[in-house]
Amino acid sequence: MSVTAPHLLTSRLRLRPVSEEDAGFLFDLHRDEEVLRYWDSPPWRDRARADAFVERSHQMREEGTGVRLAVERNSDGATVGWCSVSRWNADFRSASLGYCYARAAWGRGYATEAASALVGWAFEELVLNRVQAETDTRNVASARVLEKLGFVREGTLREDCIVNGEVSDSWVYGLLRRDWRAGGPSAPLP
Repeated sequence: MSVTAPHLLTSRLRLRPVSEEDAGFLFDLHRDEEVLRYWDSPPWRDRARADAFVERSHQMREEGTGVRLAVERNSDGATVGWCSVSRWNADFRSASLGYCYARAAWGRGYATEAASALVGWAFEELVLNRVQAETDTRNVASARVLEKLGFVREGTLREDCIVNGEVSDSWVYGLLRRDWRAGGPSAPLP
């Protein structure tokens, strides 16, 4: 079952499906060691990884397991990152949130703004009950994004991955539909 990828607009950002034209940006983003310092995979060295990432984005949508959206600034159309809702399970009405942004976009609230729009869309359009996210325990900025959105830290996955040769822990966060509606941010819907 295919998922129709949304086009979302916020006060400063436009979210649209990842396309082949994004491959150059994605390669530059994912080869930046600072951007990927908390990821469980090394920076990309081969441009083919970007093409595979775009193809996987299309495949997720076709399979009905998620959507990955490029995030652009409204002011100049520059792509600043991507965000996704993946591992969508219609039976459990759950999915996982993910995102990655270029260093030049850090500290500007783009991750929070884009994720808010995407999570709002997911709760409304996919009728989710739960959205989950994970972040390396050292990635305080990512944890802050999730907490601003109303996600609750539910636990720690001890030594669940190796980042740059170091064993690393991750925090698991969850956001329930009732908590989003009760007091979470309102997200612009398409």
